[in-house]
Amino acid sequence: MDNDAQQWISAMREGDYARAWALSARDLAARDPATRDDPRLPYHQRWVWDGRPFDGRDVLVRCYHGLGDTLQFARFLPALTARARRVTVEAPERLHSLLASVDPAVTLASFDHADPLPPAECDIEITELPFALRCRPDVVATPYLSVMPDVLPTGVIGLCHQGGDWDPGRSFDPLLLRGIAEANRCVTLVPEASPLPVLNPEGCAFTMEETAALVAACDLVITVDTMIAHLAGALGRPTWLLLKAEPDWRWNPAATATPWYPSMRLFVQQSPGDWAGVIARVHAALVARNAPLNNNERSDHGNDCGTVGSRLLG
Repeated sequence: MDNDAQQWISAMREGDYARAWALSARDLAARDPATRDDPRLPYHQRWVWDGRPFDGRDVLVRCYHGLGDTLQFARFLPALTARARRVTVEAPERLHSLLASVDPAVTLASFDHADPLPPAECDIEITELPFALRCRPDVVATPYLSVMPDVLPTGVIGLCHQGGDWDPGRSFDPLLLRGIAEANRCVTLVPEASPLPVLNPEGCAFTMEETAALVAACDLVITVDTMIAHLAGALGRPTWLLLKAEPDWRWNPAATATPWYPSMRLFVQQSPGDWAGVIARVHAALVARNAPLNNNERSDHGNDCGTVGSRLLG
């Protein structure tokens, strides 16, 4: 990683957005315009916005990164639609219902990797929005996504141990969560069968609408750095995020909170690969969180687990 990139990461983590945007502006000015939205590159490595004004223009927002990135940066769409003449968001179709809840003023189009939409008056990649708008993440209130929650028993915790295959260091053995699942009502938020004693051992539904409804119904979400974390944070659910010792740029490993999601608490590895240590701290935090419950509430655990939820039963 070059020095400019490291400076930018440091500025973002410290909340020094003016410095981060100055670095981004310097980087943009140095780019070769011929490399904009370069089809020779994978989508997630492309840059799109060339600095042109978007006020009063037709703007095409391209979602070239992952589902979690799209959900994270969708918070800035209302600020864009307030200034542009028309905003079209080219995004994976499975996200459309959620994105429509962020801002009904946008026009949604399906992102076909083989046949992307032609350029508009102004094109921008969704992760470029905060720089282009000079908009801090903490000025957007959460929740900014909305969905009808599923029906779950009181106090259910959602668990997600698995991140994307492209970074196996974000995932861990689900059996590390056994103690938590045995002591609490839990659902898995991973779309595959779970070895844990959860209410949905067959796994979470793969459809985004059902996953979002399940997350929205959880009393707490405990997850690694993946789409589920952004979904839970954008829905305003209490979320405990489990992170590598050196996490992605958006998370400050020296902090326990993040301006991206006020309802989120960070649990960072104290040494690389030490997921057991992270889970031990999470378990202790759960014990402290549950301590105010009276004996009747604690002893009632499991009595109503037969009623899992409309979608889980269906």
